[in-house]
Formats: sequence, C-alpha cells, structure tokens
Amino acid sequence: MNSAFVSARAQIEQKVHLTRNQEVARLYRHSLRSLLSWCIDREIFNEEASKIRAEFDAERGVNASRAIRLLKEGQAKLYAHTHPDPYCVPYKPGGTMFMRNPPIPLDVCFPDGDYPADAPKVTLNPDMSVCKEETGKAATGQVLVDFTTKNMT
Repeated sequence: MNSAFVSARAQIEQKVHLTRNQEVARLYRHSLRSLLSWCIDREIFNEEASKIRAEFDAERGVNASRAIRLLKEGQAKLYAHTHPDPYCVPYKPGGTMFMRNPPIPLDVCFPDGDYPADAPKVTLNPDMSVCKEETGKAATGQVLVDFTTKNMT
C-alpha cells in the first residue's frame, strides 16, 4: 500500500477507547454469551452464571496493574472456552430459520396492484432487513449468502 492510502485509512478508521469498567462489562457479557452456547438447560446456565459473577465480584476494586493483568487473563480464558459452533438467534444469518419462508413480493400476492392499507411500504430482504440500494443489500434478482461470514452479498 502506498502512503497516501495508509494515511487516508488512518483518518477514516475510528479508534474506540474504552474505560476499564467498559472492558470488564464487555468481558462479562461475552462470557455469559459464550456460556449460553455451552449450557442448554437454564438451571445449569444460572448456576454457572452465578459462578462467573462471583469471580468478577471477587476481584472488584483491584489496583490498575492487577486489573489489566486480570483482563488479559480473562480474555485468554474466554478465547479458550469459546464454543466452536456458538448459538445464534434462529432468524438471524446463520440461524436455523434464516431465509426460511422469505416474504413473498406484494406484486405476486396482489397482481392487480390493489394493496391493502396495512401492507408494508418497504421491501424486505430474506434476512428481514430493509432493502436499500445504497447499502448493496437489495433483494432484486438472486441473493447470495456467504455462509462462512453469514452475510448477504
């Protein structure tokens, strides 16, 4: 890459600086989401979630250097315990109901063009997002889904 491209990318690229409390909250939330992939029974999930909460509460109010070390250890532990096939919401990309029974176009349902008053005013993609030409997510013609990244292309 040339230097002009690198400097332009650096200007556009947003750096997110989180406080330590925000990092801990994200680590806690991600650990619960990872736990949800491993525990399908709600009682077991609640027991394990209370153990995770106890681990976080035990280290509350530590000094800055220890907090940084604990965050790194926690992120490494979360990475080690990440589920190989994590749970995702069924109707989102990668879910079991994704693109099942996509909405039928209105011109097929009402060929005479007499749409009911409560008919949706927007066209929906198979992933139930609104069709927008400017975003490139418009369900006109054939829609391809990359199941490795679980995105519409």
